Amino acid sequence: FICMIISLAASRQLIVSSYLFAPRSFTARRATLVKNSVRAQSCGHHRRSLSLFSSNNPFRRTALLKGRVISSSNRSMSSLSMSAVERAPSATTTSSSPSKNKAMVAKLVSAALPSLDQCGERLRSGDLVSFPTETVYGLGCHALDPVAVQKVFDAKERPLSDPLIVHVTRSEDALELWAASSSLADETENSTMQQQRIIEKQALSALTQSFFPGPLTIVARAHPSIPQIIMANTGYVACRSPSHPVARALIQAAKVPIAAPSANKFGHVSPTMAQHVMDDLGMEDVWIVDPSLGVDANDNGMVQETGHASTTVCQVGVESTVAKIEMNSNATTGGSSSSKVMGSITILRHGAISSQSIREALEKADLSQYFLVSDSVKFTSEKVNNVAPGQTVKHYSPNVPCFMISSLRQIQSNDEVNTEQPQLDDEELTILSQSVIIDYGKRLSHYQKYALAYRDLSSDGNPSMAASNVFETLRWSETVEGAIRVFVPELVFGNDESGGVEARDGALVLAVKDKMTRAASAVVVKVFQ
Repeated sequence: FICMIISLAASRQLIVSSYLFAPRSFTARRATLVKNSVRAQSCGHHRRSLSLFSSNNPFRRTALLKGRVISSSNRSMSSLSMSAVERAPSATTTSSSPSKNKAMVAKLVSAALPSLDQCGERLRSGDLVSFPTETVYGLGCHALDPVAVQKVFDAKERPLSDPLIVHVTRSEDALELWAASSSLADETENSTMQQQRIIEKQALSALTQSFFPGPLTIVARAHPSIPQIIMANTGYVACRSPSHPVARALIQAAKVPIAAPSANKFGHVSPTMAQHVMDDLGMEDVWIVDPSLGVDANDNGMVQETGHASTTVCQVGVESTVAKIEMNSNATTGGSSSSKVMGSITILRHGAISSQSIREALEKADLSQYFLVSDSVKFTSEKVNNVAPGQTVKHYSPNVPCFMISSLRQIQSNDEVNTEQPQLDDEELTILSQSVIIDYGKRLSHYQKYALAYRDLSSDGNPSMAASNVFETLRWSETVEGAIRVFVPELVFGNDESGGVEARDGALVLAVKDKMTRAASAVVVKVFQ
């Protein structure tokens, strides 16, 4: 038996090395042996990913040379690339649970420029940094280092079926992530496919110029060198450019693109404050940028924010809109206006940018005739490989069971606010006395006096205020002593689902609806139970 082991080690030295030294749990190490042949195939793929950015790009190769993936002149490029990929799981494996006994804990750091420089070095070295954006706090890593990306999945206990969003500062950097901008010629492309590539690139350029920086994530076919682990093995990569000054300063300090989902345990409520991140990831090896640390009006070295650093860190308060661009393989050019349609742009996650705003951007670029723009928000299981994050039915959930109260038991108009007398049996009264109600527009206000605790995201139904409050309020519900349930209203709107308000507010209404629906796992009840 020992001879067999020695023989196996001699012929599979790389496997054993990866198995012994990869910083994983026993289960993950055993999976490494089983999956090794799959991972080894991606070694060349990983090396290609390092040459994605040109020499005149801020994410240039010389910057990457400072990182862990291509560092150290004492070791060869090929051996380092092999090591990184061998220790990074394929996108079809499942994430292992983090160790119960953590040797390191999270660290709060300031948003001063010297501190962000250290955070940038940390990201280049393959470690994790959490940072604020205008939407929510992100958990960042080096987007082109599969080992660093795996750390994000491990820290969040996130399934590999849920992809990550890559964050950059410039539209040019985003375009280099997508296949439509690739300089690699495909000999199999006919004239129609070439025309589609041109139109897709023009659409990507139009959308990035219109909405970057800002709360829009664009999903499109990926450049061949993007690591599959970021994309849930779908071939589509998501990218956005945050507008938050701290996020932008951190990306510039890192000199590499940053992949970052929300900085919380998977399925939990997204964080909008540094303390929220500490609550979820306090036992993970992550630095958390807190703009409220060391705030000094006379300190020119501090990255300044709009709003109040100590409270309003993430101004929008909900995640970015996600829009997927997909070209139609059966499309033809020329002919009638309907035959000119070459592709679709689909809203996969509601945020601050509406589908109408996207249509207007396409019209401005004279591209609207080539795309059908629609909303198609889905509710999937964790086992489905998605092209965009935020698709699972259970998401943004507090650690107290949460349910939606049917619109049939809500106040239907402002005239009913002070006159409606709810009909409640003894069992419902008992449940309500131990429950938190999170309301929107006073829909459940007639139950307030029976509830253990009550908050309204916006009593006058202001979508912007509700969006900025929703995640913080969901986290507040977890802190109410004695609470056994959280109830939120089922939000039902008219045909246009915007109530006639401006596009941004209409989009935020849908975003609030989406967050509250997923917080309740889409479960609607007619009684308090």
